This record gives sequence, C-alpha cells and structure tokens, in this order.
Amino acid sequence: MSKSQTASLLPIIERCDNFRVSENIQNLALFCLSDSPDSIAAPVGLLWPEVVQALQEDNLLAEKEGRHPSWTFLTSQSLGQITHVYFSPHLTTRESRSAAFAQTCIRWRDSGIFAETVAGNKWRNELYPIYKYPFYGLSKENVACTIERAASSLFGIVTYGVHMTVFQRPDPSAGGDREWMIWVPTRAKTKPTWPGLLDNTVAGGIPEGMPPFEALVKESMEEASLAEDVVRSHAHSVGAISYFFQKGRWLQPEVEYVYDLEIPPTATGAELEEFNPKPLDDEVEAFEFLPLSEVVLRMHKGLFKPNCALALIDFMIRHGHITPETEPNYLEIITRLHGRFDYALWNR
Repeated sequence: MSKSQTASLLPIIERCDNFRVSENIQNLALFCLSDSPDSIAAPVGLLWPEVVQALQEDNLLAEKEGRHPSWTFLTSQSLGQITHVYFSPHLTTRESRSAAFAQTCIRWRDSGIFAETVAGNKWRNELYPIYKYPFYGLSKENVACTIERAASSLFGIVTYGVHMTVFQRPDPSAGGDREWMIWVPTRAKTKPTWPGLLDNTVAGGIPEGMPPFEALVKESMEEASLAEDVVRSHAHSVGAISYFFQKGRWLQPEVEYVYDLEIPPTATGAELEEFNPKPLDDEVEAFEFLPLSEVVLRMHKGLFKPNCALALIDFMIRHGHITPETEPNYLEIITRLHGRFDYALWNR
C-alpha cells in the first residue's frame, strides 16, 4: 500500500467477515421456500433454534385463531432436531409468502420478541427482496418474496446494497507529495444502527424492485446531496464484495455492489462544488475530505462501520494502494472480500 500502512488490514476484515457456517451448521436449520426436493437443495436462509421455536409458536397461535399455519418443519430422526423450515404448502406465491413474513414479523415486533432486532426504532419499514438463488443476480424472476429489512438477520437472509467512494487523485501538475483524498461521512448519532461511526461516501440497501445503480442514484441524493446527473455521468461500477457478518446472535450474509466516483484532479470552483457531498436527510452528521493515510488510521482505530471499511479496502486494492509486497495477508484479504457464505454447506 502507500507509506501510511503500518499494520495488516486483516483484523479489519475479520471484524466484518466473522461467521463460519462450517463451524455452526449442526446448530442451524435451513430455511427453504417449500418442501419440494428442489427447494430443499436451494435454501434461502439459516435459522438458530430460538427462531425455529418462535415459528413453531407462530403456528400454534395461527391454529388457535383458526388460520392456516404458515410454517412447516422437517425433523431429522438421526439428529433428533429440526433441520429444515419452509413455507406451508398453501403459500405458493410471492405475495402469499411475503404476507406470511409480514404477519409474523409484525407480531414479533409488537410482542417484544427479538426486541434487539425488530422492536422500536430498529424496525425499518422497508422491504428487502429474498432471492431464490443468492448468486444468480437481482432479476425480478429470481425474487421469491419480501421481508422487513430489520428481520432479515433473524432468518439469515442474504441482503444486497450499494457502496460508492467519492475520491480525488493528486493533480500531477501540482507537484509535491500529495495524497489521494476521500469524502467520508459520519453517521448521525440518532441512527438506529451504527450511530456516530464513519461510512462510505454513499451507501445503502437495495430496495425491492430497484436495480443497483438506481439505488445508488437515490441514495446519493438522499444521503449526500449529489445531483442525479453528476452520479449518472461520473459514477462507475467497479465490482462487488461479499462477506458473512454476525452481529450479536444474528446472521447477515451481504453482497455490496461497489462504485467509484472520481473528482477530476484539476476541478476547482463551481465544477468542484458539484462533487462535494453535503448532508440532506437526518442520516449523516457531516462529511470530511480526508487523506487516504487518515482513512487507514481511522480504520485501524475501529471508527468505521465494519462493512464500509471492507469497501474501502477493496478500493485501495483496486487502485494499487495495497499490494502483495506491502500486505502479508493479501491473498486472504482478497478471498474474504469475495466470499460465498459457505453456500455449498447450506445443501444438506
């Protein structure tokens, strides 16, 4: 990397990519769309025993109220435990499955079950899509149903987002030993998740029915006051990262589409102003234009939201600031930025 690197960045990766399915698979039930053999071979989520129990209790309540239960369970006789959970046979459409999720998750929210995840201001009132196959892309045909964003980690659902780095290289004509500069926001202290931590210039989830780039354009205006024409003209797709994050008890395998927006080195005055992000909604406290060395220093101090640090490490690798010669754990970092969540082990 640059002269600013003083320690390996692997511990930063490990703070975010911190869950191994291989070490926990015997304690997890697979969440599938139905009990057909094809569905069991393609699970869409992972459940801890307490979530399985809550779904069983949800079925008991449905029977008491004269409703069809929403969930079916498969028990392994050899293991003596539930290994698969899936929608009941009458729930075959995207709409009916989404409604079942909504009814169950709203009841959990209102009753205080899993309060640390779905109660109070943790509830986002935003729907995330669940895809039949998490690595097949975000096509409408691949959407199985939707779930409240806050509840996705209870079901171990793969979620998707966008991250963009707005940066400026040194002007070669200016001379001197100047650094690359990056716009870094501080998350508002009132945010329900990761308040007060540093973020990527623009970052957010991809709502149901919205392509990644359109989600980026939307987030750029809402979070950073970056005009649509600026983002459409200057933002470039540069890949994706994926990692398996566990926060507390709950599981969040995530895929982030990453983008770069480069400020021309010679931009000044009004031209430069249009690239300067500014808070618009209540999600960002302030933006700072930081040298890359300061960004790395703050990452080592744990001041960044964990997945945002990963997106910035990916940025530094792509632009040659991290190399095999300067980072002893280069290959492990590369592979863990592009994980597959031990997905082959979900098939059992």
